[in-house]
Amino acid sequence: MKSSNNKILITGGATGIGLGLTERFIKENNTVIICGRRTEVLKAVTDKFPSVISKECDLSVEADRIELYKWIAKEHMDLNVLVNNAGIQNWMSVSDEGFYQKAADEISINVTAPVHLANLFVGLPSLNTIINVTSGLAFIPLSKVPVYCATKAFMRSFTLSLRHMLQEKNIEVIEMIPPALNTDLGAKGIHDAYPPVSDFVEAVFEQMKQGKKELTFGTSEARANANNEIIADYFNKMNP
Repeated sequence: MKSSNNKILITGGATGIGLGLTERFIKENNTVIICGRRTEVLKAVTDKFPSVISKECDLSVEADRIELYKWIAKEHMDLNVLVNNAGIQNWMSVSDEGFYQKAADEISINVTAPVHLANLFVGLPSLNTIINVTSGLAFIPLSKVPVYCATKAFMRSFTLSLRHMLQEKNIEVIEMIPPALNTDLGAKGIHDAYPPVSDFVEAVFEQMKQGKKELTFGTSEARANANNEIIADYFNKMNP
């Protein structure tokens, strides 16, 4: 993927990793569109970065996803990069009251939304890149966040298939695989001891410039490499 002169949609681009990517893509002379549910959070980003375009959108709602795509196709038909970044994480046990609803919410945002958006946006003639943000937890789950880990394992698998399927369309599919970082994912304070988002973003941008399709950082590198050593030959045999 070229690092500049793109028009990019980043879901969940106003906070956490999404905000870090927004800032870095702006520095690389890209036009960035962000979407999210909270008007005030989107406004804080556009106030700080006037070039950023924002769109309020609840990705858990199918109609909102369709409306987002139609708006892009009409107003930003030259958009060429989709970054599926938005995600939620719940620390919980299967015996907790409300577990099922929280699980359903995670699946809706972390799985259904990016799968639907990929399906919609491959219909955009200008699209040439999809970036899916997964997690090091896709490889080894943390049982305190059981559904989150499962959603990221799903997206890891889906991304491998998507990359293979879209070769004929010349659409590049990149997987961004963060380890735990200092964000508010899950809740405030849980991840304060982990590396800053800026370190992760700098590392993955360097890898992206090198043409890599799997972008790792810290402990996610060893986990991704070990997984690839096991599955690469099997994947190629099953998917000629």
